[in-house]
Amino acid sequence: MSFVAPPGYQPVYSPGIPYLGPIYGGVREGTSIYLQGSVPKDITRFQVNLLCGQSEGSDIALHFNPRFDGWDKVVFNSCQGGSWGSEDKIRSMPFNKGKSFEMVIMVTSQGYKITVDGKDFHTFEHRLPLYSVCALQIAGDVSIQTINVIGGGGMGGGMGGGWGGGCVGGIGGGMGGYPGGGMGGGCPGGSGGGMGGGYPGCDMGGGYPGDMGGGYPGGTGGGYPGGDMGGGYPGGNMGEGYPGSQLPGMGAQPIYNPPIPYAGMIPGGFFPKRTIIIRGMVPYGAKKMSFNFMVSRSQDIAFHLNPRVKDSIVVRNSKIGGAWGHEEREVNMNPFREGQYFDMSIRCGNGRFKVFVNGEHLFNFAHRLPSFNEIDRVEIEGDVQISYIHF
Repeated sequence: MSFVAPPGYQPVYSPGIPYLGPIYGGVREGTSIYLQGSVPKDITRFQVNLLCGQSEGSDIALHFNPRFDGWDKVVFNSCQGGSWGSEDKIRSMPFNKGKSFEMVIMVTSQGYKITVDGKDFHTFEHRLPLYSVCALQIAGDVSIQTINVIGGGGMGGGMGGGWGGGCVGGIGGGMGGYPGGGMGGGCPGGSGGGMGGGYPGCDMGGGYPGDMGGGYPGGTGGGYPGGDMGGGYPGGNMGEGYPGSQLPGMGAQPIYNPPIPYAGMIPGGFFPKRTIIIRGMVPYGAKKMSFNFMVSRSQDIAFHLNPRVKDSIVVRNSKIGGAWGHEEREVNMNPFREGQYFDMSIRCGNGRFKVFVNGEHLFNFAHRLPSFNEIDRVEIEGDVQISYIHF
């Protein structure tokens, strides 16, 4: 079962180039922008820009510009008030003509850290304030298969040409204190993904337009029926509903870029409709990793999720009273592959956990402990990088 993502919170697939689209909610420390694409054999140059507005002439916080011109190099720059800054020229080329690539722009406290095909390339130090960034632009000799924002507000559904309104203000409210009027109008107007009218002004702190009273206007099937998204997104054709994976306002503050191995308490424990979101990347050379949901009092592992990258299987089990139970391995797909990003949502129901990865329902795991509400700890270890954990 695939789900219809809430508008503005889904990856963009195979956008037309030149591309110009909003980054809903902007970027912040811990955000990663993931691009999967390829360059043609006859490439001369292409560019990826992070813009501080909605139009071609907006300020550019990051200009990333690979040039194949006999002296192959990548030029970094910024542009403010129509004036370019000083160029950072990196005289090496991480892209190969006629080949595909995976590129990540990671937002750090220092700047924009660029990795290509899993290798660190360069960090471009911040010149313009982070909270002003609200759009992504891609142009030149490149084709893009996927754009995905991890640990940010999320991407729109693709713009084709340009877009009408503007990313007004930052997020204010409950998202780490961005200035600027809490989306007071948002990215209005026809911005892909079936979004009729933009975000009616709310501060995004604890929910969505006016805490979601009557459903979201515009083209999502059934709208979000009420609540603060803690209990999933039942609208449309979604069967039992997809937990509101990329939406802010899901409870405790997110955890960004935790070190691995990671161990932490689950605030409030598990209860029906409780959802945990884990986003990260499987590094090249990874063999296996595990996500354990535990009862700290007894050290029982109620739910052991163990992707084995080399074997291309996803093992599930439990360890109760010191003894491992029966392994479950059946799965339609394995999204945990080398060099791939994943966005995993684990939702607790009365009888089972439901696990979604990259918007696809991956499997269910029936509860094996008599009372799942004793689960109060999560441990993550192995060959994995985690960018975001949110309960």
